[in-house]
Amino acid sequence: MINGFFNPKSIAVIGASRTPGKVGYDILKNTVQYGYQGAVYPINPNASEILGLKCYPSLLDVPDEIDLAVVVVPPQKVCEVIEQCGTKKIDSAIIITAGFRESGLEGTKLENSLIKKAKESGVRFIGPNCLGIIDTHSRVNASFAAGMPKKGSIGFFSQSGALCLAVLDRALSEDIGFSKFISMGNKADVSDTDIMIALAEDDNTKVILGYIEGLTDGRKFIEAASKVSKKKPLIILKSGTTISGAKAASSHTGALAGRETSFDSAFKQSGIIQAHTMGELFNYALAFSNQHLPAGPNVAIITNSGGPGIIAADACDRSRLQLVPLHKETIDELRSFLPSVASFYNPIDILGDAGADRYEKTLNMVLKDEKINGVIVLLTPTAVVNVEATAGAIGNIANLVDKPILASFMGKKSVESGSKILMKYNVPNYSYPEEAVYALNEMYRYHFWINRPAKTFPHFKGLKEKASNIFKEVMEKKREHLTDPEIHEVLKAYGFLQPKSLLARTSEEAVAASKGIGYPVVMKIVSPQIVHKSDVGGVKTNLTSKKDVENAFFDITTRIKQIMPTVNIYGVMIQEMIQGGKEIIIGITKDPQFGHMIMFGLGGIYVEVLKDVSFRVTPLSQEDAHEMIREIRTFPLLRGVRGEAEADVEAIEKSLLILSQLALDFPQIIEADINPLLVKKRGEGMVAVDARFTIGGE
Repeated sequence: MINGFFNPKSIAVIGASRTPGKVGYDILKNTVQYGYQGAVYPINPNASEILGLKCYPSLLDVPDEIDLAVVVVPPQKVCEVIEQCGTKKIDSAIIITAGFRESGLEGTKLENSLIKKAKESGVRFIGPNCLGIIDTHSRVNASFAAGMPKKGSIGFFSQSGALCLAVLDRALSEDIGFSKFISMGNKADVSDTDIMIALAEDDNTKVILGYIEGLTDGRKFIEAASKVSKKKPLIILKSGTTISGAKAASSHTGALAGRETSFDSAFKQSGIIQAHTMGELFNYALAFSNQHLPAGPNVAIITNSGGPGIIAADACDRSRLQLVPLHKETIDELRSFLPSVASFYNPIDILGDAGADRYEKTLNMVLKDEKINGVIVLLTPTAVVNVEATAGAIGNIANLVDKPILASFMGKKSVESGSKILMKYNVPNYSYPEEAVYALNEMYRYHFWINRPAKTFPHFKGLKEKASNIFKEVMEKKREHLTDPEIHEVLKAYGFLQPKSLLARTSEEAVAASKGIGYPVVMKIVSPQIVHKSDVGGVKTNLTSKKDVENAFFDITTRIKQIMPTVNIYGVMIQEMIQGGKEIIIGITKDPQFGHMIMFGLGGIYVEVLKDVSFRVTPLSQEDAHEMIREIRTFPLLRGVRGEAEADVEAIEKSLLILSQLALDFPQIIEADINPLLVKKRGEGMVAVDARFTIGGE
């Protein structure tokens, strides 16, 4: 779809400059100095030749076909150039020029005009306000970056041009190979999703890295990422995730669903490997691009010092990796050549006087152990160790096995030569043991992701029709909140078991309803303006007699009329008082990036104080529901502790799937909580005791 950016047979630089140091000069120089074999056409009406290349006054004056246009003219002239691209049948353009949406209102208007003109002209473009692109395999450097990385298998795209420069500088200094660099700029046309898909289809790219600040279409991005991540590791650094979400949220779900939560959940659900720092982005990229994936979580640590081995072991405990004991045969072999005071278990401490030969023999022996799926080799630069020889020995072994080997040669100056040797053998080296552990952990998690069965998405038929009229009526009345009777009917339509409930408009009706339901009962105010009933004294529990009900009715209605004289009171809801079971909360919130998300957590203090919840983007699969329940820290409480019965976890899973379908059936839902949802013992189901729904928009 956008291959014209990466394999052009000819490039035109519109705005090419004769002045060194100007962007138009640097871009033209980069296109010709790194081995690009196609034709290059500088466009400058005030020059006849630049860098030995014939100049043309405009694109339309070039007699030959052009595949890619690189635009470096002032912002007011960009639309004119794009129109010329259309006339010239150039379907791909990189707009370096700044001064568009990032510069304010006038720039935004100019960018909108650019988008319109490009569509009319049939031109796809990257940018504006970008650094450009680099393809090391086709030798295209259509950027104003200083330098060209060596050929490699890492594809990188970034919304930030400055970040591209930083990554490129590190790649050059550490001799790290990349396949492509793409600076996205304002993303007015070609999006992160477009680039991600293109890199997934690129034979030269093995690992995809990305830096994003925001997404134009979050749901489309996640849907594409779910497919891309099954083909290649997709490692994303997302900035700006700690800004909280909807601060005016009226539900627990909405209040808890900040930007960080939504991105974390969406990335996890789609197989994206999330880097939280620039260091992690590089660490993961080096591991994935250079080593085999581990077939399992079992890791061995080889070290010449006890302290780093313990640090690595602690990091393993915080990950999914497991430090398993070696086979007895392996230990016996190690005893045959290691000093008697060495540690033959895991971590394997081969002592501070270990040389390259001891490292080599130990590594070979450990790799033969069928229990071990990967090895982390730690080295502290002692006076006796030959860093370069040890690095060479590790590298030689790494090239002969299909198990991942990661290294941490600790220090800086004294291990620098060894680090370079390791890189030549494609063995990633990390400054600290934890970095190696976490990189290997992500590799194992990715192995698990690509080998898991396809997700299953259950569909429950015949639910939407029963609730449609309620949502339609509320929307027609332009109300934001559903009343308790309306919520009762919606939940009933979707199969949620609820307490026996009756609406009462007078104290007499309340007494009659209570008698019909059976004491004890709960009384709740019913008003479309009151969402948080408890906050205004609108709930009374454990009413056990006619007198209790009469007093509660008078108390509730009088109090609310005093503090909220303008609200419409429809009456009270009399409900059966449900006792026993564990309180959980499930909910819906509408995220601006990803659409509807489903929340799960334990109720009470666990959501109020600990905020121990999990989220997923709709639609939920059976596997998503299963995982989000087990993701919360307090999940063991559902399994039963201190003699308590196990809760009906299967019923919780089904409730999450039904709630996901409810959100998809009614996109006008902005927020919803079912809280508390009382879960009974295994096989006995659950009861939705209370709920609130907020709607709007569609």
